[in-house]
Amino acid sequence: MVVFGIHPVLEALRAGRVSVVRVADREGPRLREIVELASRTGVPVQREPAERLENRARGRVHQGVIAELTEGASYDVAALVDGAAAAPFIVVLDGVEDPHNLGAILRTADAAGVDGVVVQDRRSAARSGVAAKASAGAISHIRLAEVVNVARALDELKELGVWTVGLAGEAPQVYDQVDLTGPIAVVLGAEGPGMRRLVRQKCDFLVSIPMAGQVGSLNVSVAAGVVLFEAARQRRAIASGR
Repeated sequence: MVVFGIHPVLEALRAGRVSVVRVADREGPRLREIVELASRTGVPVQREPAERLENRARGRVHQGVIAELTEGASYDVAALVDGAAAAPFIVVLDGVEDPHNLGAILRTADAAGVDGVVVQDRRSAARSGVAAKASAGAISHIRLAEVVNVARALDELKELGVWTVGLAGEAPQVYDQVDLTGPIAVVLGAEGPGMRRLVRQKCDFLVSIPMAGQVGSLNVSVAAGVVLFEAARQRRAIASGR
């Protein structure tokens, strides 16, 4: 797995996930920061011409640095739930295939304090390169569980005592009218079609984000931010006794 760009490489180094760093033959304060961090943590640094980095990044913006990662820890659904410090707070992605959206959702999930993200191994976006850069490095920290079947994963979550809340544009119940303080999994569907029928049927609740303008829906990563930070707000209020 390869990640590129200043922030993704820095976060991967901080997470202890890097096997080698490849840096362009140029200097700058951010590149020096990466080289120094790699040296302190015993990660080898190789200098390469910018053209070679361009090839490794397949023409994408790499900001002069690429990192090759070691395999991350493998999680299953039960491990995400068991690893939660308080009431489990999980995100389930049903076929989110755009790597920019996946990266943005992972970044939001990390910022909102989510305990883990469930993705379908065959239908989710690739978790390297573009997704890693879009996540600003969060992909190196968030715990991911890859599953064969999302609907069965929802059944497993229910057996583990986790309530599933699906986001659907036509749902009559508004997202901030639901108690999101307990053990929950927020389910987000693919761009365009949303959740698949069986996944939708498996959800305990369906909620929507009311739209006041002319546009009928939000990008899935933006919608994720709205709902996940509402859940985080409710959880902070409970923790502080308000």
